[in-house]
Amino acid sequence: MTKDELLKELDREFDSLLRAVDGLSDEQMVQPWYGSWSVRDILAHITGWHHEMDDALERLARGERPVPEGVDYGDADAWNARFAETWAGTSPAALLTELRASKELFAGAARDVPEDRFEEGRAAYRIVTTTGVNHYREHYPAIREWRKQEGI
Repeated sequence: MTKDELLKELDREFDSLLRAVDGLSDEQMVQPWYGSWSVRDILAHITGWHHEMDDALERLARGERPVPEGVDYGDADAWNARFAETWAGTSPAALLTELRASKELFAGAARDVPEDRFEEGRAAYRIVTTTGVNHYREHYPAIREWRKQEGI
């Protein structure tokens, strides 16, 4: 898959995520249902990963290692909780605006990374796939199922 194809897939899957939350009220957006998380919490942690990984992509574009010295992403649950907490007081509408902006920064940073870093298994490919494409695919079906169960 080329960089352009992967970025188009990123856009398609992001659009699917946005469609999954479209039309939810503020009350529905903050209702816990995914363990202790709400839709807002899910979107907050995706936003956090966008911001964290756009920095990684920018480092790759400069020819640097994607992860700075001393940073460990091994405990994803701790990072997820941190990102959800960061945006906990944000209104759903403001968070959706930030989610869209963070995705554009993430995709823009990816566009600046050389094509060869997008070969399957290479760093840019892994970052865009795990932080974006697969991450959206992890969450939007759950949101759709929750909406179906709730009759929303």
